[in-house]
Amino acid sequence: MTDSAGTQQAKATRRRGAALEQAILRAAADELIESGYRGMTMDRVAARAGTSKNAIYRRWPSRVVLGVAAYRNMLPTAPEDTPDTGDLRSDALALLDRANTRMTSPAGKVVRELLAGMREEPEMVHELREQVTSAGTAAWLTILSRAAARGEVGTAALNPRVATAAVALLRNEYSLNGATAVRPEVLVEIIDQVFLPLVRSTR
Repeated sequence: MTDSAGTQQAKATRRRGAALEQAILRAAADELIESGYRGMTMDRVAARAGTSKNAIYRRWPSRVVLGVAAYRNMLPTAPEDTPDTGDLRSDALALLDRANTRMTSPAGKVVRELLAGMREEPEMVHELREQVTSAGTAAWLTILSRAAARGEVGTAALNPRVATAAVALLRNEYSLNGATAVRPEVLVEIIDQVFLPLVRSTR
């Protein structure tokens, strides 16, 4: 009787569909944060999620696909407002500070682990880099477009490579210099010594 009741209870509480998928994605993200991409295995994810490897493989055919899906599941669903202070420097500092906060977040750590560990999957690395790069491009172009309308910069500054120069330098602090956090004064240096002279020289 007890065994039968336990079996019925397990069946009743067994996760399916979206609930199971969310549990797997959260487990994969936790593994990436704690063990890194190289330490993440399907066995460990399955154990953490309380499911089987087959249940994972039916949804995500490889470790790299699961890792990318876990990262995307961590991203906010609603777009953030673009700063609009009426001053380009203030807007740029606000955007760079937001990017810095994101890079030190669990999602930031996960994407760095993926980019560092997925070298055997160049197409996936390229796709992920494109997603990471393009995610903030629109906001930088928006603040530059407003600055151009105010006469702070010329329209030649409305170029994606120019617009994202500051955040590219910030990423280098993490990916090339191995920083785990970037101090506020470094953000000010990037904006005042590189970004603003660059965009203003395009007039």
